[in-house]
Parts: sequence; structure tokens; C-alpha cells
Amino acid sequence: MDLRLTEEQDALVSTAREFTRKEIIPKAGHWDETGEFPKDVMKKAWETGLMNIEVPAEYGGLGGSCLDNCLVQEEVAFGCAGVNTSMAANSLGSMPLLIAGTDEQKKKFLGKLSSEMAFAAYCCSEPDAGSDVAGMRTRVTKHGDDYVLNGQKRWITNGGVASFYTVFATFDPAMKHKGIACFVVDASTPGVKAGRKENKMGHRASNTTDVIFEDVKLPKSALVGTEDGGFKVAMKTFDRSRPWIAASAAGLIRRCLEESRAYALERKTFGVAIAQHQAIQFMLAEMAIAYESTRLLTHKAAWLVDQGDLSSIVSSYAKAYGADAAMRCATDAVQVFGGYGYTKEYPVEKLMRDAKLLQIYEGTSQIQRMVIARNVLGGK
Repeated sequence: MDLRLTEEQDALVSTAREFTRKEIIPKAGHWDETGEFPKDVMKKAWETGLMNIEVPAEYGGLGGSCLDNCLVQEEVAFGCAGVNTSMAANSLGSMPLLIAGTDEQKKKFLGKLSSEMAFAAYCCSEPDAGSDVAGMRTRVTKHGDDYVLNGQKRWITNGGVASFYTVFATFDPAMKHKGIACFVVDASTPGVKAGRKENKMGHRASNTTDVIFEDVKLPKSALVGTEDGGFKVAMKTFDRSRPWIAASAAGLIRRCLEESRAYALERKTFGVAIAQHQAIQFMLAEMAIAYESTRLLTHKAAWLVDQGDLSSIVSSYAKAYGADAAMRCATDAVQVFGGYGYTKEYPVEKLMRDAKLLQIYEGTSQIQRMVIARNVLGGK
């Protein structure tokens, strides 16, 4: 067992860390305040090689591993979780193609992400179907060799800026998971439109909208995998993406720790720095423990993915533990700052708002526990 990173990975971390320090941290507060989508910075990230990490080299990508992607996401999330969510959404939107796409689909859509600054989006959640993927109502009907798509997707990251979508729809809701198929849909296809941008509590730099499909005609070449294989593609995508959420949690926790440590050494009460008070020391210690634990779980989950184990329960461990730890650490960071932490003068209130979403998207903390419990009860 060797937990050291390779020279290439160390260089990738250094690049991402420097980019975050120069391009993200100074502007994160502005994006949070205005809800502005930072296209210019996203383009710089793409030019620097920090996006589409896992797109294979034969399609113009970096050809990096899941672990490589997690290393970058931790650094970017340290600066702004919302920016990281937008960058990660490209990986999420392209993952169904990596899992089940044809070579033609990969060349066209993954090649687009590599050759130009373009965005992808993953369209699974609906107004009445979030964690319950099998309960989706977006319908697809077959007409000869073609398909027609109708429905509404909700909470879609990059929904208003994406060049293409990977969309999940059902032939018949009564068939549950057996009736779900996946399609890749160009955003310019007639009948496709993005809804209003959501006014969110956190991750405000990310673009989140509904995506609506009205009589969208799709050729057979748009089908990703098989007509009855969409649910498996969705689940395998989540197995691949959950380490990314844990990596984002690790970055946010490390930011909580660094901000709290610096403030605790500076702020004085009763004649001494508050870092001298045991109550504060214990909160800092818990943040340090949470960071190391989340990072180790993240790296193990990513390593298993890179070994080809897409069914590993460790991705759920990492996502559940990391998300809950991030929320706890962000809450403690605000407490360390006291009244100042409750204002926008310092970044910890933003960290607290950003942390909450980690417990909700791509499978809530409760859903992760259901998955873990089934695994435990199954004797695995």
C-alpha cells in the first residue's frame, strides 16, 4: 500500500491549487452575491487542463483517472464549491457516454468537450422524482427507428449553458427501472429549452435550471446503451460520481479548517488568542480529523473505481461521511468566528450554505445510508 501521489498527480494538484488561489478565491464572494455564472474563469480552467479530466486521450481529453479528477475537485472546491459543481457537471454529463456510449457518440460529444469550451449536463431528477430515479415521468415513445421525448427535468446543473444533455426517460412509468432508457441530446434540437435559473441558498456560481423536452425527435443514434438499460447506466454513473462529491467535501472541510485556524490565532478574548481555549482547540481538531477521514475515503473510493470496481459501497461511505462532515465543520467554523461568522465579511457563512447541498444532491445522505444498510444486511 502506497498512499503517495505520483509526480504527475503532485503537479496536477499544484496547478489546480495555484489556479484556485489566483482565479477563484478572489472572485468567489462576488459570484455568490450576484449568482453570476463565471464563464470566463471556466474557460481559463478548460485552457489550463482542469476540466473533463476523465475524457480518454483518444477523444482529445486528458485521459486521467477518477483519483486525478478527485484531486482537482478538492482544490477547486477549496476555493468555491459552486464553481467546482459546474466543472464536475461536465464529468457527470459525459459519464453515461463513457459507460455505455458508442464510439461515434464519444467522438462527437466527448470530442466537443475537448476541442472547445463547452458544457454538458446530466438530466435525471424531476419535479417529483429525485432520489427515486425509477419514479421518473419523462416519457419516450418509439416511432419506427426514431424516438420522441417529452418531459421536464429539474435541478439540472449547467442546464442553461450546456451544449448537450444526457437524458433519462421511461417508455412506461409502470415498468419502473426496467422501462428507463438514456439518450444524448444536442441542446439545439427543436423542442429542447432551459427553464429559469434557480435562486439557490448555496453553490450560487453554478447554473441550475429546469430542462424541458417538448416533442423532441431523436434518431436511433441518440440512444445510449440499450432501451432497457438506462437505469443501470444512471446507477453506474452515480457510483462513478460519488467520490467527486466526497472530494468536494474534503476541499470545503480543509477551507473551514484553514479559515478557522487563522482566525483563532488572531482573535483574542480574555487577553489571549481564542486558539488557546480548549473549546476552540477541540473544534479545530475535529475538523482536522474530518478532513483526513474524508480524504482517505475519497481516495479509496476513487482507487476502486480506477480498478474497475463500479459496485463498491465505499463510494457511498465517502459521499455520506464527507457530506455530513462538511456540514458539521462549516457549522463549527461559523461558531469559531462567532458574530463575524454570521456576516458576509468572512467566507465561513458561504461555506455553511455551500456544505448543505453536499448532503442533498446525487443521492441524499439518507439514501446513502439506505444503500449502505442494504449492503450490511446482505452480509457483504
